[in-house]
Amino acid sequence: MAEVYEQRPRRRRGRRLLIVLVVLLLILLALAVVADRVGAAVAERVIGDRVAEQVADKGASSDAPDVTIEGVPFLTQVASGEYQEIKIELRNFSGPAGNGQTIKMPLLDVRAQDVNAPLDTLRSGNGDITAGTVTGTGTVDYATVTDLIGRDGVKLAENDGKLAVTAPVQVLQQSVTVNGTAKLTVADGNVVQVRFETLDAPGLPNIPLVQNLLNNFAKQFSFDIKVPELPLQMTVQKVQPTADGLVIAANADDVSLNTGGI
Repeated sequence: MAEVYEQRPRRRRGRRLLIVLVVLLLILLALAVVADRVGAAVAERVIGDRVAEQVADKGASSDAPDVTIEGVPFLTQVASGEYQEIKIELRNFSGPAGNGQTIKMPLLDVRAQDVNAPLDTLRSGNGDITAGTVTGTGTVDYATVTDLIGRDGVKLAENDGKLAVTAPVQVLQQSVTVNGTAKLTVADGNVVQVRFETLDAPGLPNIPLVQNLLNNFAKQFSFDIKVPELPLQMTVQKVQPTADGLVIAANADDVSLNTGGI
């Protein structure tokens, strides 16, 4: 009986030790999670500040950048100075488009990949933060686009993946509605060229005089969109009509996220 009595306290002490170890482990895990989030917040703030400076230096404006460092655990990325992907959202982005015009985008959604940000740089704010690739997309709504045409009654929309126009015109002293689609190309300097090459007017005779008039209207409806200079060295690569407007896709390689790198 004495032998059994001696074993019970030992078992109790073993269970208590196990409980203490589990509690300590949970505390350490909680501290690691807190440290992970705090570290992420610091890095996101540093990068956000630098992007905001670049936006201002371009003569553009936006809400404060909303920066999110993707990938977990974050602290392993900090230790290596290499980040998988950083999401940067610039809401209410707007900038000069020439001729006193302003182009606005509700959201300029930027993704920086293969980002190198040494820990010392994040701590001190000095040094280089670079990204192997940066991509961005933003939408210019059709109300803004039609303002660039400068004609009353013009309506733009997406039709089967193309930019379509509908507009009232006067042909041979009668009011008719013309329809057509545009060819979109990107030229140097972030210029999107919108060219309505042909227009149709149902009900009008297919004669050379009418065709010449429609061709002239097509030229009048054609215009250029000067996309504001974008941050992070991005240049426009593609334009795609959607239900909400023209989606501008831009990118850049080997980008400095530092103000001095623009």
